[in-house]
Amino acid sequence: MPNQTKTPNKYNFDRVINRESTACIKYDLRGKIFGKTDVLPMWVADMDFETPDFIREAIEKRSHHSVFGYSFRTASYYKSITNWVENRHGWDIDPKWIVFSPGVVPALNFATLAFTEKGDNVIVQPPVYFPFFSAVKDNGRTLVNNELLLKNGKYQIDFEEFENQCKNAKMFFLSNPHNPVGRVWLRDDLIKLGEICVRNNVIIISDEIHSDLIMPDYKHIPIASLSEEIADITVTCIAPSKTFNVAGLATSSIIIRSNILRSKFEHIINKYHLNNGNIFGAIASEAGYTHGASWVDELTSYIDNNFKKVKQTLLKSDSKIKLIEPEATYLAWLDFRETGLSDKQVRTLLINKAKLGLSPGFVFGPGGSGFQRLNVAAPSSIVIDAVDRLTASFD
Repeated sequence: MPNQTKTPNKYNFDRVINRESTACIKYDLRGKIFGKTDVLPMWVADMDFETPDFIREAIEKRSHHSVFGYSFRTASYYKSITNWVENRHGWDIDPKWIVFSPGVVPALNFATLAFTEKGDNVIVQPPVYFPFFSAVKDNGRTLVNNELLLKNGKYQIDFEEFENQCKNAKMFFLSNPHNPVGRVWLRDDLIKLGEICVRNNVIIISDEIHSDLIMPDYKHIPIASLSEEIADITVTCIAPSKTFNVAGLATSSIIIRSNILRSKFEHIINKYHLNNGNIFGAIASEAGYTHGASWVDELTSYIDNNFKKVKQTLLKSDSKIKLIEPEATYLAWLDFRETGLSDKQVRTLLINKAKLGLSPGFVFGPGGSGFQRLNVAAPSSIVIDAVDRLTASFD
């Protein structure tokens, strides 16, 4: 039998990059957020890996032209998105369905303004990404919590409650895959959610910003790809920001098949004159979606190994901290409930003893108390240091 050699990785995710003094939220706001500047920050959902070379080179090439005037998004920009979505997720979309937004969080707010009226019920599934809450409440809508159920270490949807809530709801925010619990929703789950929403005329806003960050043995399914009926009530939000670590370039793509919904959404974008975007965001998006397949494959493999290091270290320790099995994202959802400590006590120990800056679970709403979110999108040496600090402080 011939010798089989593994293809060497092209990209170096082990390189430690100093991000301090770059107006970096994660590092340069530690004193404000944690009261200390010496904590190891593992909270904000961006990566400590360098943005891939093919994006940096594309930006650098454009920067050599000395005029940065008004620009538009070209046909190749849209083609890169449609090709990526079809090749990675098996969903054939029309370029005309794509609407620009300066970010997914702004898109959540635009959707709330476009599709609901003050007082309307909007369903979310906590513990969930906290801007979901503000997009509802800050715009005068009524927040309805369909809290996820944690059974045998895996989060599930309370479909009975969801169906009852949909009878009086106008819109539903779906996190697919889910942040922070890391679930990749199964086809059956998504079909069931979609069909309930179709029956009750509930619009689905599907935040799929983490859809490219899927761990081995799992498969992301865009909910709008499941049927024409579901597609016609769904607004899908994607972005290169999480995938390629370009959140600072404020560029995302909102995919809306329905002409009616798309027109309403575009009306809000145009009303506030937010359609232009910026030159370098468009260039980064196109370069990433055109050249980024192998980079993302290596990235997700590296993140998966980081998750395994976290899990192994926790299992060997006496800390009583458990990792909820991650299926997607680069965010570890850690269960501290068996430590017997309150959220305040856990946070105090994390900051003062472990010198770690994590995201407290309670900010993700009902079901989040007793948990912490740890970002593992960093060189393994940093992740190992973080989890060693964690176990040493809670053993």
